[in-house]
Amino acid sequence: MRIWIVAAAAVVATGAAAQSMKSMNTAMELGGMLASEEPCGLAYDHAAIERYIEQHVPADDMGFASTLSLMTAGQAVQIEDMSPSAKAAHCAQIRRVARANGFIGG
Repeated sequence: MRIWIVAAAAVVATGAAAQSMKSMNTAMELGGMLASEEPCGLAYDHAAIERYIEQHVPADDMGFASTLSLMTAGQAVQIEDMSPSAKAAHCAQIRRVARANGFIGG
């Protein structure tokens, strides 16, 4: 009986860790998008951002907002330090992703 309790706890812990990693990855990716908006000359549809969060972030994820803020600030610093060519490549892909996710039209 005890082994089943330990096994069940391990499965729950693994699931929580996987969910936490997924949340962190989503925050990192969205943070990069948000930090790129102004430097790439874009204007995002705020309702589209809200829809993206509704679809990709669990409602009970209390850590997502703070992780997103941290990731957005970190990405902003990285973008500032990019060479013009690196920024051009970065912005080209950001525009494609923004369009694909409905953040911008076109």
